[in-house]
Amino acid sequence: MHVFVTGATGWVGSAIVEDLIGAGHQVTGLARSDDKAALLTATGAQVVRGTLDDETLLQQTASNADAVIHTAFNHDFSKFLENVAQDQRVIETLGGALAGSDRPLIVTSGLSGLPAGAVETDEPNPASPRKSENAAKALRARGVRAATVRLAPSVHGVGDHGFIPILVRLARQTGVSAYIGDGRNEWSGVHRLDAAKVYRLVLEQGVTEPVYHAVADDAAPFKGIAETIGRQLALPVVSREREHFGWFANMAGGNMAASSERTRALLGWNPVGPSLLTDIDQPDYYT
Repeated sequence: MHVFVTGATGWVGSAIVEDLIGAGHQVTGLARSDDKAALLTATGAQVVRGTLDDETLLQQTASNADAVIHTAFNHDFSKFLENVAQDQRVIETLGGALAGSDRPLIVTSGLSGLPAGAVETDEPNPASPRKSENAAKALRARGVRAATVRLAPSVHGVGDHGFIPILVRLARQTGVSAYIGDGRNEWSGVHRLDAAKVYRLVLEQGVTEPVYHAVADDAAPFKGIAETIGRQLALPVVSREREHFGWFANMAGGNMAASSERTRALLGWNPVGPSLLTDIDQPDYYT
């Protein structure tokens, strides 16, 4: 299968590219710079140079692929709503290129705004500012074979530059590793290599569902995350008000536990990576 991957040099996308190629698939990845293109070429992938704003390039490349995986998203939170709008345009462009065919599109979303203990059949929160899943849903209504992979809030592994490093930086800046209230709100997690396998298995098994959960750890208490960070940094672990976390307060106080029971049963997916709390309890995570 020839798969076009956006975000192909990103934290999750790069793992997807390597997993697909390792399973014998052909990959074309989007790269916005020479150094990113070189990284992709080294994996054995083909490269198209461009950005998420190059709609004609995206449409042409998707049209020439057997399937598309969209993982790219600009995480500059200072212009989050602009990035959400860009993401929606990209999904619509990719879906338009696949319309009228049986070729699948997999988009990426998260668990924020879903009920605690969410399952794959739970609908996304209509008030959520990110519209990736709703865009995929609109494409399905038009007959496009689109699906969403919901990633756990922590896609972890050494080299992580997601939400756990945000908490690590905040702890170093403030001198405490903090949680909100009693810290009993829960996050789910997944190792990046296990997450990558979900995308491949979805493609190989025919994209039969609208939503899949890349969730290996159903629930890790946020206080446990704070305690692990505090232990590794030799800092006190304390409860703080939401203001301590600034713009990250909704995430720090969020209940983002979820089940992947249906995804595991459908795909035969058996994550083998370390749990979230085990993975972040190693010195290499803090270098």
